[in-house]
Amino acid sequence: MIAIPYLTALSTYFSYGLLFLFGQIRDFFRKLIDWSSANNLHGYAPLCLGLEDFYTRRLYLRIQDCFGRPIASAPDAWFDVVERFSKDNNKTLNRTSNTTKCLNLGSYNYLGFAASDEYCTPRVIESLKKYSPSTCSSRVDGGTTTLHVELEKCVADFVGKPAAIVFGMGYVTNSAILPVLMGKGSLIISDSLNHSSIINGARGSGATVRVFQHNTPAHLEEVLKEQIADGQPRTGRPWKKIMVIVEGIYSMEGELCKLPEIIAICKKYKAYTYLDEAHSIGAVGKSGRGVCELLGVDPADVDVMMGTFTKSFGSCGGYIAGSKELIQYLKYTCPAHLYATSISPPAGEQIMSAIKVILGEDGTSRGAQKLARIRENSNFFRSELQKMGFEVLGDNDSPVMPIMLYNPAKIPAFSRECLRQNVAVVTVAFPATPLLLARARICISASHSREDLLKALEVISRVGDLVGIKYFPAEPSKQLPDSDSKKCV
Repeated sequence: MIAIPYLTALSTYFSYGLLFLFGQIRDFFRKLIDWSSANNLHGYAPLCLGLEDFYTRRLYLRIQDCFGRPIASAPDAWFDVVERFSKDNNKTLNRTSNTTKCLNLGSYNYLGFAASDEYCTPRVIESLKKYSPSTCSSRVDGGTTTLHVELEKCVADFVGKPAAIVFGMGYVTNSAILPVLMGKGSLIISDSLNHSSIINGARGSGATVRVFQHNTPAHLEEVLKEQIADGQPRTGRPWKKIMVIVEGIYSMEGELCKLPEIIAICKKYKAYTYLDEAHSIGAVGKSGRGVCELLGVDPADVDVMMGTFTKSFGSCGGYIAGSKELIQYLKYTCPAHLYATSISPPAGEQIMSAIKVILGEDGTSRGAQKLARIRENSNFFRSELQKMGFEVLGDNDSPVMPIMLYNPAKIPAFSRECLRQNVAVVTVAFPATPLLLARARICISASHSREDLLKALEVISRVGDLVGIKYFPAEPSKQLPDSDSKKCV
């Protein structure tokens, strides 16, 4: 867990307190001004009411130029960011026809497949000509093509499972699958920092939900013991089934899941394991097969494997992989399969082509080179940031590396100054993170060259000094001894 320095926490609370106070004052005077104005919805309750609306109006809108920046090119190592301006203190933003070429440190383009690729792109174009952009139908009607059948077999073979089912949206994969698998009388035990799609899917399932401390197997075992001993609420009956849900790489922390220990506990207490590999599949492991390969876990020990195609594969959609019986059951019962339009055929072709490149089935070693480069780039960048004195979360090999900002004033300051120096970063704050734990989330790609990374480090270091987010002492730069330097000359 993150240990926030006392003074940093105090100043962050004080900053939010000031923003809240002035926001309330502005709301008070706004009510006075609007009191005499006509109200066309007299008698209706307001649709937007509460602290979330207050946060949006009085805090988020003031810095919304740091979010949702439109781009005008493919999300490669460098991309074109559309310039915007506001005439009403950021309440509304207007686009211009001007663009700025920026180094991209925000996209999930882990293996560089989001841009044009010599192997993938021609095949995607051919599939577009053959199948069109959309099937215009759900899978059970007219939305299953030979490409979809081939895609599911390709994904199942890649992750090491007997069968798989694919969906057109990654978020829906979690939120629609969990209500089908779990229900009343079932127990879901979820990591405290699991993604919003998992949280919404668990809530919608009707199952009892319990949470264990982030990435802490010992606490998971405590929760399992307690819940098995107590049984279902009110009745005390045994649980119909228990499922533990974790992520391969946690997207806001960049941490690898302690999967071997968690699987051992689940086996001990006869609980199912559900693994979300949205950020790890394709990005880690010797052949890109995710945390199971990286940590030496047999995929057979994971009951439900979930992942998305929006990161490493440069496409869209998600998948569930598992036993043949599980996948067949989902095809009969899952609303996202029965009612939603099937994944776009060109998107499916992009996924299969990317997997073939990763496995070397394109006849080259580009896939292995991409995997080696993403690992080298990630570890180099993380190490250099830590040497500079930044507080960087996550583990080695993870392409996600959050830099802690904490104070709300440092969110726009860091984002705007980086953009001014042609480096595009993503900043994340409440409600995506706890109120005190605002951060900049850096995502590294195999398409980044060493020169790109050095430029990014130079800019981030300079902005870090300006904004004041180097919370640790920097390591002294290593210099060659005099004798060595003379030899070099």
